[in-house]
Parts: sequence; C-alpha cells; structure tokens
Amino acid sequence: MSTGRVRLETTARGSGPDCQTARMQPVPDLERHLAGLRTAVDALADHAEAAGLGAAVPTTPDWDVRRLVAHQGLVHRWATGAILGQRIDDDATEREGLQADDPVAWLRSGAARLATTIQEAPDDLDALVFLADAPPARRFWARRQCHETTIHAVDALSADLGRYPRAADTWIDDDLALDGIDELLTGFLPRPISRLRTDDPTTVAVLPDDSERRWLVTVSERPPVTTRGEGDRSADVVLVGSAVALYLTLWNRSDEVSADGLGLWSENVRVSWG
Repeated sequence: MSTGRVRLETTARGSGPDCQTARMQPVPDLERHLAGLRTAVDALADHAEAAGLGAAVPTTPDWDVRRLVAHQGLVHRWATGAILGQRIDDDATEREGLQADDPVAWLRSGAARLATTIQEAPDDLDALVFLADAPPARRFWARRQCHETTIHAVDALSADLGRYPRAADTWIDDDLALDGIDELLTGFLPRPISRLRTDDPTTVAVLPDDSERRWLVTVSERPPVTTRGEGDRSADVVLVGSAVALYLTLWNRSDEVSADGLGLWSENVRVSWG
C-alpha cells in the first residue's frame, strides 16, 4: 500500500465540473428517492424524539440532537431554495431551528416542503447541481436529499442507541445503500475541489458481498478517478461487507467493516457544510 499522505475534505455546496468517473450507472428513479427521503425524515424524527434533544450524537460528536435536527432542517430549506432559485440566510435559518419550541415539527415542515418542491418541479428543471457525474437537476436533488437525510437519520439513530450503529440496526435497504455508495464515490470524491491526493498512486476497492456492483477509486496527485464495475482484492485498500455496512462505513457512520488501510479513509474522507 502507498505511504503517501492522503487528505480529502469535500463541501456540500458549490459547482462540480470535470467529472472523473467512468461507466455510467443508472440510479433509482425519482419516486424511490422521494420515498427514501420521507422514510429518512420519519426515522430521524422518531430517533431524535426517543434520544432527546440534549443527547450526544456518537457519529457527529460535536453535535447534540437539537443541533443535528437544526442542521438537517437548514439543509432542507437551503435545497428548496436552490431548486426554486432563491437564497436563504443560512445562519438565521439554523438559528430558527435551534430556537424552535418543537424542532422536530420544524424539521418535518421543511422536509415536506422540499419533497413537494421536488415533486412539482419540471423534468427539465434548471437549477444548481454540484457533484461530478450528476443526474439532471430534478433527479439530482431527490437523490442528494434522500442520502443527506438518510445519513443524518443514522446520526439520530446513533444518539438513540448511544453508539455507532450497525447495518442490522437500520431500516436501509440494499438498493438505497448501493446508490448512496455510488453517489459518494462517483459524485463527491472526484471533484476538483476535493483534497484527496497522494504522492504514490493508491487504489481503494469497494466490494459489496451481496451485490455484483463494485467500484475502484484510484488516488494520485490529480483528482481521484472512480471506475464502476472494477476493483478486486488486489487493490491497496480493500473494503468488503454488505451494501448497507459499506454505505455506513464509507460515510463514517459505522465501525462494522474493518480493513487494512481503513484508517486512511475514516480520518480523511469528510463531507462538510461550507
């Protein structure tokens, strides 16, 4: 395995030209993503209420549940604004969530408006997208907010459990997990603004053991290249597990999958709001 120093930080906003992926892979349709969004909102709300607003969040240790709920509500409102071509005041919106008498109801309200906005948007929606290899804008926003909300619902689950969750603790199905892996590896990682670089080429294979899908991420001094349908156990870093376990692990929400070199990933792959 390469010993070159690797660092990646991706941001949740901005534009993303220069796709560095190969082998186009269809993603689940818009209705499935909207269903996934709604399911995740319910899970987030239920686990937030069960844990309590003051509970610590093991998977995001700088936050308590109230902060988690306020952040997700902010993102839903920001996404709605992006679809409608409207700007929001991020700080004021998050403060509104933090100060709400019922933050969970506030979360649900924003999520419902987001889902309706996506549902009613035209197929040829002209709106911001910010990932490499992104689908058209309407499908992009349904997909992005489905996974955004699912991962933060896992955070709420971790607060409820008091630990990092495992695949069996979640409601997530294999198809959603595989799609979320694909979005992270082909959408976030290859963007020019990501900082994933190494002096010596390094390969990371992601190999779900319950699916034929697989990915190979090649890291070098240039933006990473993710190739769909490639990757085997000869890679420098090999990640093997169920689709759901890999989804949680790659998003740094579970310790269920272990592998030599996984620390490189968990320490340096972060998607941050900025």
